[in-house]
Amino acid sequence: MQMAIDVFVQIFSTLWAHKLRSFLTMFGIAWGVGSLLLLVGLGEGFRTGNQRGLSEYGENIIMIFPGRAPAVPGSMNSARRYRLTYQDYLDIRKEAPHVRAIAPVLATDDVRAVSEFASASGQLNGAEPQYNGIRFLPLKQGRWLNDLDEAQKRNVVVLGDEMTHSLFPGRPAVGSFILLNYLRFEVVGTLKRVGRGDDNLTNTRCYIPFQVMRSAFPLKGEESHDAISFIYFQPRVADEHLLAVEEAHRIIGRNHGFDYHDADAFEGLDFVQQAQMMGTIFDAMNEFLGTVGLVTLALGAIGVINIMLVAVSERTREIGLRKALGATNRSIMLQFFAEGIVLTLVSGLIGMGLAGGLMTLFRNYNGPGGFDPPRLVLKTAILAIASLTLAGVAAGLYPARKAARLEPVEALRQE
Repeated sequence: MQMAIDVFVQIFSTLWAHKLRSFLTMFGIAWGVGSLLLLVGLGEGFRTGNQRGLSEYGENIIMIFPGRAPAVPGSMNSARRYRLTYQDYLDIRKEAPHVRAIAPVLATDDVRAVSEFASASGQLNGAEPQYNGIRFLPLKQGRWLNDLDEAQKRNVVVLGDEMTHSLFPGRPAVGSFILLNYLRFEVVGTLKRVGRGDDNLTNTRCYIPFQVMRSAFPLKGEESHDAISFIYFQPRVADEHLLAVEEAHRIIGRNHGFDYHDADAFEGLDFVQQAQMMGTIFDAMNEFLGTVGLVTLALGAIGVINIMLVAVSERTREIGLRKALGATNRSIMLQFFAEGIVLTLVSGLIGMGLAGGLMTLFRNYNGPGGFDPPRLVLKTAILAIASLTLAGVAAGLYPARKAARLEPVEALRQE
């Protein structure tokens, strides 16, 4: 025990005796570790922000909108617009084996909601009960639309968070009544807030049974009979999303009389594909950060080797004197070996502490869409410190062996 204490006392006295050199070496290592952890923290914030953004729509969602079908394949100049229909939804649900869940939606912005306290404008959606199993619509109070609402065409409504606050400021909404274009609806549920600020229109929506929407608020214009605004669906598993999309396109193309192989005929959003693209970006980011980490460790190891070699050169007479007084090769090697470990370990911990403190300052920062505050990834921090310590061990090994192998007489001759 006393030997270990003596070794550490000697280490810190040596480092203190060469303050500037030790500081610069430790600063370089701490800067590298801190920078690495900050980069990883920013990358993790970007990853979680995008995952959060996608999760606020739902899991493995695919949307299909009305499109334009070219009469001549590949020529959009000959295209005609077509509307999706409720029959399209029924056929996809029945004939597409790779589609796990599907829901039709009717939507309109031409509705004004009025309560006994206030009025507000927003989007009105007609949806079937399975819709909230596809979209992410967390309930705050009350319930979601059910099969009886649909079958009996009940005038019930579920309000988004912003719509709830606008129509019932500081008052309970569930059980109350509102007017939607002069039609009376009972509020049966409210939703939790989704997203940040005003960047998600889900908060300003009202949801009523699809059949009620279909009869009371049908789409306007020609060919509006049986028309719907868009279709949401999910594949059985994420890897089958292309098969599910192909099946849906084939059915829509058949129903509307055009070649479904023409990609220009369809409009939609594939969140599965977006998630896969983001995964590719994150994989590339991880490779980049891994390369930066390796470079950081290499530079840290070079710095430690350099300072230890200089220390051996400057302390040659000291080493000779200690060996002449009976110090063993093992004790000399342990001395320099421990110095290398202390330099890297302490510097790495300082860098981690600084990076963690800086991230803490930004923990409440709400970045733009797709970004969460950077955060310290404990696994990466532990891996960086452990790797840097191993680098310190390797870096101190050669100078320690060189010091231990000096002959006392030759060492004492050095000026």
